Formats: sequence, C-alpha cells, structure tokens
Amino acid sequence: MASDKELSDFLKNIEKRAFKRTAFTVRDHDAALDIVQDAMIKLSQRYGDRPAAELPLLFHRILSNTTMDWFRRQKARRSLMINFGDIAPEGTDQELLDTLEVLTDSRSTESAAEATSRAQILLMIEKKLEALPTRQREAFVLRYWEDLDVAETALSMGCTEGSVKTHCSRAVRALAKSLAHLKFSN
Repeated sequence: MASDKELSDFLKNIEKRAFKRTAFTVRDHDAALDIVQDAMIKLSQRYGDRPAAELPLLFHRILSNTTMDWFRRQKARRSLMINFGDIAPEGTDQELLDTLEVLTDSRSTESAAEATSRAQILLMIEKKLEALPTRQREAFVLRYWEDLDVAETALSMGCTEGSVKTHCSRAVRALAKSLAHLKFSN
C-alpha cells in the first residue's frame, strides 16, 4: 500500500510530463490541465491504497481514459469528430531520435550556442509532434518520453502491442520526414 507521501511524491514527479503529454494530445492547455487534475484525483481517490509500484501504470491508464472521455465530450458537443489521418511516409529514419539522445547526454558540457540550438530543435520537434494523429502522438510520448515498454504502453492505451508498434513506427517516420531538413551536429 502506498503511503500518502509516496502518492504525493509520485503525483509531484509526474505532473509536468503528464501535462505536456496531454497538451500534445488535446491541443488545448486549459483542457489538458483539467484532464491531468481529474486523472490525479481519480488515482488518489480510487487507487491510493495500491502499492507504490503500481501507481505509474494505473495513472497512465487513468490519464488515457480521462483524455478519451474529454474527446467523447467534445464530439458530443460539436456533433462531429475530427478525423486524424494516418501519415505513413516511406522509409524509417531513426537518426533524429539518436541525435536527440546524444544531445541530451552531452548537456553538461554544451556552450550557450549549443544549448540554444538544442532548445530550438526540441521546440521544432514538439511542434511536429503536435501535428501527429492522436494515437501516434500518444504512443510516441509514452514509449520515448515516458520510457514505458511496449506492453506497458499497450496497457496504458488500451490496445494491442502490435498497435503500439505500428503507431510508434508511423510517428517516427512522420517526425523523421518532417524534420529531415534539420542539420544536426554533435
């Protein structure tokens, strides 16, 4: 059973990443804040008695469900659903992710110019990430930013592991294609 301190520490630790993930998904900062707060409240009220090790997966699942509920309410309000098409360009290019990892690992020795360049690259990646279809964006964020494995991501998204792999692959391809013009230096 998680203590109040463990639950509180977990929520403090996850709140910024959860907000960013949700903001990418719903593309509305106010709605994202409401969704994250609702998910945190649900976790605290319904699952606060669970072991601390179970909290991350429970929270990601609650956040995904709360986000989907938000989309359903929006659909009912507007009486139409936004159709996000799948973008599947040819070829897989993971150099972008490899380069970002190298940039992240070398932060302690970077100059101001390098830090500015890295910040600009991350901003461009975030903008391109926001343009991805919802499920691709969700899978990408859970796998590569939240560092969940395929099984945990599938459980969190409520889909199969194959779907997670497909969504991630398409997201990586779309990001690589849209960011191919960038020049990366190590």
